[in-house]
Amino acid sequence: MAAFRGPKVWLWRWRRNPLRRPVDALEAWVVLVVWTLTVLCGALAGLAAAHSVDNGLARERAEWHPVQALLSEDATRSAGPAASGAGQVWAPVRWTATDGSAHAGQARVKPGSAAGTPVTVWTDAAGRLVTKPATESQARLRAALVGFLVGVSVASIPFVGGRLARVRLERRRMAHWDEEWQRFGPRWGSTTG
Repeated sequence: MAAFRGPKVWLWRWRRNPLRRPVDALEAWVVLVVWTLTVLCGALAGLAAAHSVDNGLARERAEWHPVQALLSEDATRSAGPAASGAGQVWAPVRWTATDGSAHAGQARVKPGSAAGTPVTVWTDAAGRLVTKPATESQARLRAALVGFLVGVSVASIPFVGGRLARVRLERRRMAHWDEEWQRFGPRWGSTTG
């Protein structure tokens, strides 16, 4: 169909023209509304998601704290469920929370560490083991990536809806054109004389 179109004229649907059909004006409004919704929804959703992630990670940095734990048994290469990255293995540890209660769990340690070796673990306010919280720069990067992905995902909804609406309008326009051609096309083949 693009072969039948002439050079691109910007904002042609908004210009006064006796050949402009009502469906052309409707499509102009659809395009305007869709682009406005796409930009606004994507930006607002992305900013809200980034803000939420950043606040959650800041809360983790404020509430989670390092605790000194002791290995409960020797850490060997086969100790624990599976070896982790950076040459560490899982091993049982025990620690005392800030409220004085005793806790036990699994932590990553260097292989070959002896029982009783001090290990730093991170705990939440309830004394449960957690991962080390993200630094401020890591949190900013995560928040930006999540915000971008959420923004693009949300923006795709009105964009796809608008594309579907324009496809339907184009089909209606082509069907109307076929009707007109059926009516006037045979008259062009006749000659007078």
